[in-house]
Amino acid sequence: MSAEDPQVKDRPWVMRTYAGHSSAVESNKLYRGNLAKGQTGLSVAFDLPTQTGYDPDSPLSRGEVGKVGVPIQHLGEMRKLFADIPLTDMNTSMTINATAMWLLALYQVTAEEQNPDLSAEEVAAQLAGTTQNDIIKEYLSRGTYVFPPQASLRLISDMIAYTVHQIPKWNPINICSYHLQEAGATPTQELAYALTTAIAVLDAVKDAGQVDEKDFEQVVGRISFFVNAGVRFIEETCKMRAFVQLWDEITTERYGVKDPKMRRFRYGVQVNSLGLTEAQPENNVQRIVLEMLGVTLSKNARARAVQLPAWNEALGLPRPWDQQWSLRLQQVLAFESDLLEYEDIFDGSHVIEAKVAQLVTDARAEMDRVQAMGGAVAAVESGYMKQELVSSHAARRARIENGTDVVVGVNKFETTAVSPLTADLDGAIQTADPEAERTALDSLSSWKAERDQAAVDAALEKLAADAKTETNLMTATLAAARAGVTTGEWAGTLREVFGEFRAPTGVAGAVGVAEAGSELTKVRESVRATGEELGGRLRLLVGKPGLDGHSNGAEQVAVRARDAGFEVVYQGIRLTPEQIVAAAVAEDVHCIGLSILSGSHMELVPDVLDLMKAQGISDIPVIVGGIIPDSDGKKLVELGVAMVFTPKDFSLTQAMAGIVDVIRRANALDG
Repeated sequence: MSAEDPQVKDRPWVMRTYAGHSSAVESNKLYRGNLAKGQTGLSVAFDLPTQTGYDPDSPLSRGEVGKVGVPIQHLGEMRKLFADIPLTDMNTSMTINATAMWLLALYQVTAEEQNPDLSAEEVAAQLAGTTQNDIIKEYLSRGTYVFPPQASLRLISDMIAYTVHQIPKWNPINICSYHLQEAGATPTQELAYALTTAIAVLDAVKDAGQVDEKDFEQVVGRISFFVNAGVRFIEETCKMRAFVQLWDEITTERYGVKDPKMRRFRYGVQVNSLGLTEAQPENNVQRIVLEMLGVTLSKNARARAVQLPAWNEALGLPRPWDQQWSLRLQQVLAFESDLLEYEDIFDGSHVIEAKVAQLVTDARAEMDRVQAMGGAVAAVESGYMKQELVSSHAARRARIENGTDVVVGVNKFETTAVSPLTADLDGAIQTADPEAERTALDSLSSWKAERDQAAVDAALEKLAADAKTETNLMTATLAAARAGVTTGEWAGTLREVFGEFRAPTGVAGAVGVAEAGSELTKVRESVRATGEELGGRLRLLVGKPGLDGHSNGAEQVAVRARDAGFEVVYQGIRLTPEQIVAAAVAEDVHCIGLSILSGSHMELVPDVLDLMKAQGISDIPVIVGGIIPDSDGKKLVELGVAMVFTPKDFSLTQAMAGIVDVIRRANALDG
């Protein structure tokens, strides 16, 4: 094969940038700008109220609207989001899970309106893209679940059946191991938990009976995956080759798929954000490049779509220029290098083959363990998988803290010249529009005032009735979208039928630091002594206010605090400030720790402080952790917060020592 022969060149992957913020209008401008720069697909980030099925006027939405993505509370906002972007020509990925059916319905109806000369069926047949729609990993890592597992699987199964028949070019589910790695998963766990999730989904579709046996190969062929690639790019390359091998085995042996095209392991990737550092953030660029290589170098296991984070995501919201930089990284690799001109460069490598074989063996063993429990859903409900992830993450954190795992600029090579990229920290990131929430509230109010309420009521009544039977819910959901139902109304109606769910936190049974070390031993003694001075054991409340489901940090703080001797109160995600303050009063805690990574700290933290004052417990110190710009951190301290932690404060043991100091100062124990 000649490298000079242009016919042998492989096609580049779809190049995306995960984007969406503030409002549909502003996000639309960003999308059109990115497409003009050479991006070949769209990847939509939705805000937390949209992801968890709340309208902007819900108390839980306060401070969260437009922060981590775009708010889409009704069809009118979806129209604005894709104005002047022809959806029948686009490949769109939507990172949406619990409310995936609803957002797909809004997307389809918007496309119908863009093509008034075509029937709804003709429009649907032309749509191409992906809804993430993997609820299992939401219970384990990301936290944007709404309904209990079985009801969620029913929604997924209904969507898969609908798309197979009506939107054949759509990937109705993206089995998502990305957040598993962010939650601490080892490559073995990432393989095993993602593949057992796929088995749970395919078995649910089979059991539902909405797809004929002859069409089931099409169901398997539409399953896609969304993975994470860390900086250990050789290991990541082997992981992807293991995914390909295991998926071929599962689809052949368990589901009898004969067509090799339907057995193909199709995946998109966002490279690892967990490993991006606030310290010396310019180092993140080379990390991103190495992570990209892990999913592009091996032709036989190459990603079909790649989206890269920006160098400054550990600092805050990337600017359009930062996203352009990440896009250019992909374009240089695809179009300037010779990567796409060769067959798989790893075939025949004994090193790669041995590592892949080991990963396959280990993943099979863990999959068998999960299947023996009753499958992925049972392993979620029992807390097994969550507990294993929390334990793996705790081990990883410990390796970084003791220097076993080197992170350049964080625990080694910390000396640095001043970076021109971060000389103006506030200017190095984009600030979320403070008017986004007001804009969304106004849009919601106007929409409700102009719609036909009788049609809305009838659509919601039909949705509830169908939810109580085995009827495919996509039909009623499309009707609700056309009638003008809102995101909160759609989800609220199904909440009344299906109920809600609180996933296990995994903290109680997690294995913490294997060896305490002298530093943690010293902190334990300080915790014990301070508790005795105050007449009992020190109690720390770890709270997650708002809709932010990124619980990894809170879980690791809870585990380390427990290992340091604190009595820990941790109730999981999605709590109101009122619930957190009530728990602080009921548990008579000595300190409150708030974890917020969604950017809503300037709204939610003051709410907690005000409620504490009203309850007469403002003497309890409050600490805050999250992705918090320096200027915001200073404001929080001025408001009364005792200490602010950001990703640069990577030592949890030192954080525990800091918490003890805060408690001692608050109780005047040091004179």
